[in-house]
Amino acid sequence: MKKRIVVLASGRGSNFQAVIDSIQEGKIPARCVALITDNPKAYAIERAKKAKIPVTVIDYASFPSREMYERALLSAMQQVNADLFVLAGYMRIVGPDIVRLFPGKMVNIHPALLPGFTGLHAQRQAVNYGVKVSGCTVHFVDESLDGGPIILQHCVRVLESDDEDSLAERILHHEHECFPEAIKLFCEDRLEIVGRKVRIR
Repeated sequence: MKKRIVVLASGRGSNFQAVIDSIQEGKIPARCVALITDNPKAYAIERAKKAKIPVTVIDYASFPSREMYERALLSAMQQVNADLFVLAGYMRIVGPDIVRLFPGKMVNIHPALLPGFTGLHAQRQAVNYGVKVSGCTVHFVDESLDGGPIILQHCVRVLESDDEDSLAERILHHEHECFPEAIKLFCEDRLEIVGRKVRIR
């Protein structure tokens, strides 16, 4: 039986599109059953509509507190009956109460080789620090900041001429390959979390 996946996204949704394309091409044995977004202006919504994927908008700006927003988010997540939640450019930290309810069922893509350069502006951090190699990481979400068990990583050389934007663009290309690959492994039941590590079967 195909897995039910739900994508959470906040912006243009290019990683969301990479997942949609991989599903439609038969590379990922799954159905994307919903998009949840905190941004009513996210271009990811247009991508979902084109693919006939239901959209739930939970506008972060309309809530008086983070706690109220997260209660609405949790309610939406519980209603969709997902096997996997995919954070594809979702620009909110998922609270610990939600994470604890979905252990091993949430994955995130981060534009750096974790555990280095966590949080926002990872590409800027890499350029400013002067590293020679950066990349992207797909990891399970836990209660830490970008610290969950790592599933896959792709490396990207940092060029002398790179600034934040040029590095980000080249890393994004690898994200579009790495993220669907990791989701495919999950949907094939080939991932096992052992302590702080992920074993690929």
